[in-house]
Amino acid sequence: MLQFSKYQGLGNDFLIFDGRDLSEPDTAFGLTPELVARLCDRRFGVGGDGVILALPPRQGGELRMRIFNADGSEPEMCGNGIRCLARFLADNDGDGPGRRWQVETLAGRIVPELMADGGIRVDMGPPFLEPATVPTTLPLGPAGLPQGELEAAGERFTVAAAGMGNPHVVIPVTDLDAIDLERWGAALEVHPAFPARTNVHFVQLIAPDHLRMRVWERGAGPTLACGTGACATLVACHRLGLCEGRARLDLPGGPLWIEWAGDGAPVLMTGPAAVVFEGVLAPELLGLEATPPPPAILQDLSSATPEPPLEAASAPAASIDCATACVQGCVRPEACASAEARARVAALLEGRSLDELVALAAAAAAERTGRPAAGDG
Repeated sequence: MLQFSKYQGLGNDFLIFDGRDLSEPDTAFGLTPELVARLCDRRFGVGGDGVILALPPRQGGELRMRIFNADGSEPEMCGNGIRCLARFLADNDGDGPGRRWQVETLAGRIVPELMADGGIRVDMGPPFLEPATVPTTLPLGPAGLPQGELEAAGERFTVAAAGMGNPHVVIPVTDLDAIDLERWGAALEVHPAFPARTNVHFVQLIAPDHLRMRVWERGAGPTLACGTGACATLVACHRLGLCEGRARLDLPGGPLWIEWAGDGAPVLMTGPAAVVFEGVLAPELLGLEATPPPPAILQDLSSATPEPPLEAASAPAASIDCATACVQGCVRPEACASAEARARVAALLEGRSLDELVALAAAAAAERTGRPAAGDG
C-alpha cells in the first residue's frame, strides 16, 4: 500500500507523497503520466489538480519538490502546491510559526514560511519579464514586459505575459463573468506564441489594491486558484499601471495577497493551505492486482488441525497476516487472528452517534497536527 496525504490551497488540491527518506525517490513511487492522470481522476481515482513528491535535495536545499499536473505533465512550479507542501511538512514534522523551508524546484529555490495564523507566505523569487525567459514570442512592450494582440477561438485579445518559473498570459477585462473560460482558456493555452504552452488568466480591476481573476491552468484546465498565476497577474497589472504593488487577488477558491516591490525584487505570496485527508492507494488503482497467497499456503492453513475457540485457547494462535492470507475470505474463522481487534472496533462503534465518531476523528487529527480541533478555540 502506498500512503499519501491530500491537501488543498483555496480549493486547488494535491496528493502529496513523502519520499524524503528514500534512496531512489524519483523511481520509488512508479509514477507515470498515465498513473498520475488516474490518481487525479475525480470519479475513478482519488481526485486532485495534481500530485506532489517531497524528495531529498540535490542542490543544497532542504528538500526537493516535484509536481505533476492532472494530465501527467510536469510543470516547473506551482504556488498553491508549494503552500500545501509547506503545510504538510509543518503538520508532519511538528514545526511552528517562523519555520522556513529551502525548497528546490524546476523554477529554482523557493522559500515558504509558516505564519502565526497558520497561513503560508512564499518568497517566489523575481518574475521573468524578458520574452525568451517566459517563454513567449510576444515582443517586449512599452510597459517592460511581453505585450501584444493574439487571436484565438475566433476572438482577438490584448495580452501581457510574465514568467514565474512557468509561463503565464494575463488578459485584463471589464466583465469577468462574461468570459468564456472553457473556450478561450483552452485555445490560448496552446497558442503558438507560447512554445511551452501557458497558463491563462483573465483579470478585472476592482480597486488599485483589489483584483479579481479566473484561471485556466496549463495541463489542468479551470481551477479554483493558481498561486504563480496570481503572482504573474499582479506583476503584469502593476507594470501596465492598473494596480499597486501590493494587492488582494480574489480567485474562485478565495483570496491571495501578493506583493512586488519592482525590478529585481521577489514576488511575495501569502495564503492558506489545509489538510483534507490521509489514505493509502489500493493496488488496483496503481495497476497492480491484489496477489492471493500461494496455493500451498492456503492448503497448509486449511489442512491444519483446527485450534480451539479463541476464548478457550490456552496459548495465542499462530500469527496470520490477514491482509495476505485472507484475501479470499477468513481462513480460520473458528480462531480469527483479527477477532479481538474487530471486537474492539465494534465496542467503539456500539452506542455512539455519528457526531460522536466525527468528534473522535477530529480530536485524533488535532493531536497529530498539533492544532486544536474545531470548537476548541
